[in-house]
Amino acid sequence: MKESFTFKIIPEIIFGRGAVEKIGQEAGKRGASKVLLVSDEGVAKAGLLEKVRQLLLKDKLEVVIFDKVEPEPWVETADEAGEMARQEDCNLVIGMGGGSAMDVAKAASVLATNEAKASHYQGLDKVPEPGLPKIMIPTTAGTGSEVTFTAVLSNKKPKGKGGINSPYLFPQLAILDPLLTLSMPSLVTASTGMDALTHAIEAYTSLQATLITDALSLKAIELIARNLRQAVADGQNADARENMLMGSLLAGIALANAGVTAAHALAYPLGGLYRIGHGVANGLMLPYIMEFNLQSSLEKFAKIAEAMGEEVKNLPLEEAGKRSVVAVNRLSEEIKVPRKIRELNVGITESDFPEMTTSAMKVTRPLENNPRRLTEEDTKAIYKLAL
Repeated sequence: MKESFTFKIIPEIIFGRGAVEKIGQEAGKRGASKVLLVSDEGVAKAGLLEKVRQLLLKDKLEVVIFDKVEPEPWVETADEAGEMARQEDCNLVIGMGGGSAMDVAKAASVLATNEAKASHYQGLDKVPEPGLPKIMIPTTAGTGSEVTFTAVLSNKKPKGKGGINSPYLFPQLAILDPLLTLSMPSLVTASTGMDALTHAIEAYTSLQATLITDALSLKAIELIARNLRQAVADGQNADARENMLMGSLLAGIALANAGVTAAHALAYPLGGLYRIGHGVANGLMLPYIMEFNLQSSLEKFAKIAEAMGEEVKNLPLEEAGKRSVVAVNRLSEEIKVPRKIRELNVGITESDFPEMTTSAMKVTRPLENNPRRLTEEDTKAIYKLAL
């Protein structure tokens, strides 16, 4: 744990059932007259996009809709959304959906006010000017994008993923309404839940972890472990949905400050090269990275196990730490998310590991945060175990 640190939580947060009803009022407070509403086809089909559009219209705001966001969104999609915001003279951006929609919305907000394309800004602190004000409304409990300064976008040439990381991407407001997550399908609930769990565990074990992020991470782990099974089994359980959304939020705040570690680095090639969903990729790689990192801090892994409901009180420390991996594997199995690369059915073989490893090793910040140094040979070995 770092002895001296800074801690940021930029967005104002409104949390609770029915919170989305305040969207028009809150947009008006931020000077909005014409809003770009960024989302995706699934949110539109569920009727949530129209609900928010009507709420904005009720408060006499003009609304321009961009609903073309795809899973693992391309940089070109962000460019198109940013250009729409500019051409339509929008003065506020709302991102509504999962991480993909919110990431595109955050990117669009700065692309509307800066001259270059999205690919030009991928990296750290490359955005020169502030963007339009933005509000995020998550409809999944997983990414934490509503409270982070990152927008992850996919590139076609060279093939892969890269994040726009800038304080200008922090939203001004996040509205978290558990009722908006009730329509989330069970498979999406499972994968986004594993994404949130990955964020919480990696923020907790990161070399950048602090006393504050540890408290947030452990509570997030506990909430997710206690509620994800129920949310997957019964999507209409409002209590489970609310607890999952809170767990995702706490994990998002923790990762925005402590960062993530090697599971994200090894998951990136699955998304960038093979278009595997971010939550699926993170959830798959998580237990393998945890096992690799165990010896770095057995005490922390024992606490993870305890937070996930494992009985560790009278166990030797090493055995208690190992129970954290057991708990994650058991949860993955019970909610039926992929636990092996071959289950992804994208044709990955051992011959693909050199390219995947090269891609993973470029994800430098998570690797620098990892509590145990990871080499190229280690990475190939982990992929082989996961195959």
